[in-house]
Amino acid sequence: MSGHSKWATIKRQKGLNDQKKGQTFTKLSLAITIAVKHGGGVTDPDQNFRLRLAMDSARASNMPKDNVERAIKRASGSEVGDIAEVIYEGFTPGGASIMIEAATDNSMRTTSEIKSIFNKGGGSFGQPGSVAYQFKQVGKIVVSKEGKTFDDIFALAVDSGAEDIEEVGDEIDIYTKVENLYKVKNALEAQGVKIIDAHLFRQAVIPMDLTDEEKLNKISDFVNALENLDDVQKVYTNLL
Repeated sequence: MSGHSKWATIKRQKGLNDQKKGQTFTKLSLAITIAVKHGGGVTDPDQNFRLRLAMDSARASNMPKDNVERAIKRASGSEVGDIAEVIYEGFTPGGASIMIEAATDNSMRTTSEIKSIFNKGGGSFGQPGSVAYQFKQVGKIVVSKEGKTFDDIFALAVDSGAEDIEEVGDEIDIYTKVENLYKVKNALEAQGVKIIDAHLFRQAVIPMDLTDEEKLNKISDFVNALENLDDVQKVYTNLL
């Protein structure tokens, strides 16, 4: 089981995922639309695992119910064909591996914007497959301690079937097999653990341990620039 993650702490301290509310809702709407599209048009979250995750994230971000319903309706319409999920790979300044998930109606525009950030930020834009093998897809549950100790939550998570646990400030990241994500989430909730978010996550197979503060901050700024693009959904690195 993991302990403390320096990279995760730096990310949260700098608020890389704290976009403006409007931008956050736009990203969540796209995630819902993509989830329906990839789920074969199924709009029932109980029958579409990815849609259920997207809707849970929307609720956690206090996204209005009307926005959620509009995103689902949009996904059921003909215009959904214009939106596609695109994966980008490469290396950050400092040499960390990076994967970027985007949802776009214009892949040429999105690719151009992302390449521009790589060029300006000192990264290296890679070809498909260049770093994907360094990551595996898992479930990730972010929980709040809220009166519980790390050991308390550690024990509950292990008993619930968690694969890995990481302490990040006042929060704890719990990793699961994809198929066990909701089983672990529900078990933790039943024990009174506050769930902040639950989603699919690309976890590094062999994490890179980088201690140089200057390089870490440069990577942090690079990741932040990518995450601030409207089309970018999620950004992953192999940093420990």
